[in-house]
Amino acid sequence: MSIQDYLHEKAEESRHNEVISFMMFLAGSVFFVGGILSSLNLSEELGWFLFVPYPANFVQGLFLELAFLLIGLSLIVVGISVGLHYYRDRSWYMRELCKANADNFEADKGVQPVQTMLKTRAMPKRKKMSR
Repeated sequence: MSIQDYLHEKAEESRHNEVISFMMFLAGSVFFVGGILSSLNLSEELGWFLFVPYPANFVQGLFLELAFLLIGLSLIVVGISVGLHYYRDRSWYMRELCKANADNFEADKGVQPVQTMLKTRAMPKRKKMSR
């Protein structure tokens, strides 16, 4: 396996992990919103902690809401941080892949890159139609 193949596979793996972390972020936001909505539905009397409502008198609802909120918030934070980590990894792999391609190109001194030029053909002028 060449270094280029290895870097391609690692970049693909990192891209896949980025998608997984984005899905983790989405699941966290769904859980977080579910926790807020469950607290709004379960109680007539709400207490507020910063911007998060919690039921002041319903103990089972409090546990449910806290579970949703904590799981959602942790999934949001972990999803964003892991996504940024894998994005940085992928950018490093891509830079190394460009360096490896440049080194490979320098090693092949006898081979010139193929350049294609678009040849433009002169189009015949249109004749004006007389009425």
